Amino acid sequence: MKKKIILIEDDENLRRGISFYLEQEDYEVFVNGGVKGALGLIQETSPDLIILDVTLPDGNGFELCREIRQVSTVPIFFLTAHDLESDILTGLSIGGDDYLTKPFSLAILKAKVALLFKKQEDRTKKIVLQPFVLNLDSHRLFKNDVEIPLSTTEFRLINYLMKNAGIVLEKELLLEALWDDQGKFVDENVLSVNIRRIRLKIEADPKNPQYIETIRGIGYLWKRGE
Repeated sequence: MKKKIILIEDDENLRRGISFYLEQEDYEVFVNGGVKGALGLIQETSPDLIILDVTLPDGNGFELCREIRQVSTVPIFFLTAHDLESDILTGLSIGGDDYLTKPFSLAILKAKVALLFKKQEDRTKKIVLQPFVLNLDSHRLFKNDVEIPLSTTEFRLINYLMKNAGIVLEKELLLEALWDDQGKFVDENVLSVNIRRIRLKIEADPKNPQYIETIRGIGYLWKRGE
């Protein structure tokens, strides 16, 4: 599926040139000439990236960025002639993910766009619940940047708990998550044993767990950090 980019730029020639270039890189590009209609276009298209000018005929790109950040975490890339250090710092501090000043190289633009998308993909391959980071590709768990070794079963269990942090999970759901690749069912004793093993690895005091709480008669809860 093509990545979707919204380009908000009032210079029509520049808009056409950037759109054509990005479409050749197999991105789907939607354009808008100003602030008006931008939020509606974002809602309608659910873009993967917004490229945003600062000086627009009907408003200010910085203000538009602030409005977008109230409703979306989509990456925002400022592309503007505003090249003062204070402008760059403003753009990044209000929620911009990158900043490129005009005049610019299309090759640099392409590289920066690709890097933003790679960062997006990397974030989706991890679960971050401080002080923990669970890498879903390598099945590795880190606490304060120190790796905590996990068995395959422990990874499946902690993955399910962290994905559903703050939600009380019934034992039956957790047992299903522990099924092996051949679909063999595991009993409740396996669940409690693995919970105990994980607590020994991640809790400062396993008898008074800070992260995995037992909900008596129901199941378990991964508590969000306080």
